[in-house]
Amino acid sequence: MAIATDSAPAQGDHIDAPQLQLFVMGLFFIFGGITSLNDVIIPKLKELFTLNYTQAMLVQFCFFTAYLVIGIPGARLVKKIGYMRGAVAGLVTMMAGCLLFIPASQTATYALFLLALFVLASGVVIVQVVANPLISLLGKPETVHSRLTFAQGFNSVGTTVFPYFGAVLILGSLATVTADQLSGVELDAYRTAESQAIVHGYLGIAAALAVVAGVVWLFRNALKGESHAESSGLAGLDLLKRKRFGFGALCIFLYVGAEVSIGSLIVSYLMQGHVMGLAEQAAGKLIAYYWGGAMVGRFIGSAVLRVISPGKVLAAVAIGAIALLAISTHTTGTLSGYSLLAIGLTNAIMFPTIFTLACEKLGPRAADGSGIINVAIFGGAVIPLLTGMIADATGSLALAFILPATCYAVIASFGWYARRPA
Repeated sequence: MAIATDSAPAQGDHIDAPQLQLFVMGLFFIFGGITSLNDVIIPKLKELFTLNYTQAMLVQFCFFTAYLVIGIPGARLVKKIGYMRGAVAGLVTMMAGCLLFIPASQTATYALFLLALFVLASGVVIVQVVANPLISLLGKPETVHSRLTFAQGFNSVGTTVFPYFGAVLILGSLATVTADQLSGVELDAYRTAESQAIVHGYLGIAAALAVVAGVVWLFRNALKGESHAESSGLAGLDLLKRKRFGFGALCIFLYVGAEVSIGSLIVSYLMQGHVMGLAEQAAGKLIAYYWGGAMVGRFIGSAVLRVISPGKVLAAVAIGAIALLAISTHTTGTLSGYSLLAIGLTNAIMFPTIFTLACEKLGPRAADGSGIINVAIFGGAVIPLLTGMIADATGSLALAFILPATCYAVIASFGWYARRPA
């Protein structure tokens, strides 16, 4: 299968369906890994700038606010310049965000770190607007749930690999003091020195993104017959009038919020004495189990979804997530810690299944639907911030997890509602 933009394909830049699928899998790997690095950065910045949970969750707020701001404009951009050029635009924007960590570290300014994360996330949004509908087009409609879940498996490979090495690099500090023991010039110097690990990590990512963007640019004219329907209403927001799509968009908001809330607090949760009492770096390495569970679950789920109603599977795993949260918050020790990490397995099929159930029968308006769904990912900004506020107000991370549990309850109801084809 080949698709081309409005320009005639250049000689030698043809790309067939298997190659295109591999390209899309690579995009899922990249933006998944970069997003999951926030779980490692949060405890690092929390210590460097002596933040409470609410302030620390501004990392996720700024990152996921990009989905609200860039989602619909990103969809418009992709419709105007095409999928492949859109992917290049997203990758270059991500690279710019990575480079902004340099002045953020040199000035030891938390606000600049947040700005860098927003720019980085803006690129991720554009890449995601490209990847989700593109993988849906590369095969039969009846296997789209399975195919997108399989692609999300590569997303989970990134979310598993990046946090582990990020924890080694970013949380492996040799400092013998902490930020709350310093002030003035000494504090600024400490923050600059300790944040260099973050800078080095993101400079490496920027270099990799530059290479990928260059390769994709070589195939910018490789898609033939690409077409997009004109939006009706305000940038396609009329799609929210469709009950199934509107309910699904809400569930994307809640799912991303719940998943990000739990991932963001894993390190702090596992460091608690009554849970596992781990050191920061050791707790950071275990984030890989949370995201690794999602990786395993997505590959398994891609097969399960071929034989069982996607809606029923979605309802079942959402109920499973609630059960694991209840076990974790009502037990201690390793059982408490690992039951929280196991929620990654139940999260596995949620995003791709909600996405495809909500977007069934959108046809040529797939780009509009993808843009709105990406706006709904703004839940990753709101729910974690509210979870952090509950933790600060109650002094208990366990009580704060009531909010993600509520999100999963709504998702279970959507799964049952959408158990039949649109």
